[in-house]
Amino acid sequence: MSATAETIAVGMPVEIGKIDRELKKLWEQGGEMMARASLINLAVYSEAPDSLNANTQIIAHITEDHACRAIVIAATPSGDDRVEAWISAHCHVSRAGSKHVCSEQISFALTGSFSRLLPNIVFSHLDSDLPFYLWWQGEFHDPMDAQLWAWVDRLIFDSQTWGDFASQMQLVDTARVESNQRITLCDLNWTRLVQLRLALAQFFDQPACVPRLAEIKRVEIDFAPGYRSTGVLLTGWFAAQLGWMVGESETETGLRFTDPCGQVVEVKLQDVAGDPVSRCSIFCGEMEFRVEDSVASDLLEISHHVGGKERMRELMPASRNEPVALMREELMRGGPHRVYLRAVDAVRDLL
Repeated sequence: MSATAETIAVGMPVEIGKIDRELKKLWEQGGEMMARASLINLAVYSEAPDSLNANTQIIAHITEDHACRAIVIAATPSGDDRVEAWISAHCHVSRAGSKHVCSEQISFALTGSFSRLLPNIVFSHLDSDLPFYLWWQGEFHDPMDAQLWAWVDRLIFDSQTWGDFASQMQLVDTARVESNQRITLCDLNWTRLVQLRLALAQFFDQPACVPRLAEIKRVEIDFAPGYRSTGVLLTGWFAAQLGWMVGESETETGLRFTDPCGQVVEVKLQDVAGDPVSRCSIFCGEMEFRVEDSVASDLLEISHHVGGKERMRELMPASRNEPVALMREELMRGGPHRVYLRAVDAVRDLL
């Protein structure tokens, strides 16, 4: 299959009306060594330069763990009207080592007014009866195409890249309304916090530690330049889960909340070079529960301090801040993300 594999790897240009026919030929050429696999439809939309090549590389890695039909769309709203298409396959040796398990990719370059053909392009090339995930890279446009949301099951985006969170979230909320609330929102900015949230939550897993949650009076969060929204989302998680309400004023370096007992809780947000959120410390009286990224490895350092003295230290996995890792995490976990929605609502005016 050497010659066929090389052809597939670089992608073959095809006429729009012959995509299905050429895909069928591609699988026939692969013979018994190629097994087509698909669990979801994954469409990726981007208007960034050279996104077609970049996203093809991302899909190649994602399909190692998540078989799918990938529809990769590179749009350029300006310029002459033009549409081009390619087909390819991403093949990985099965665990048994006897076959190549392959996910197919259909790629489109849309230019000029043809960039508005997104719904038509997507709908006509979905693998029927499979869930449809749409990964929208960059900012959404106003108005959104209502036709698009009738088919989307999970909408993936990254709010960290947004210039105006409020207006962008309003467009996302509109999409959910137009889909009768069937769309699950998957924010990769929230996915960045998965391992950190797990590490913080484990401090209070023991029943004897639960009362400490009501004693929290201060939280400190260190976030990297450009990742303030990630730190605020983490704050929203605390607020949503513990019933904190946003206070009337902000401090010079952070936010002020009121807990269910009427006590003030301050959240200090600090811009520090490093990972998106490099440290989070929870203060309960003389106790400090700290989670920070280990500089030497992809691990989180978990520590418990009493009166300034360290009483416990352990390591836990850390999230990786790059597209393939974030998408793998998101696709693996699934779920309705109700906690995310509550976290956003808790700090919506602060983002």
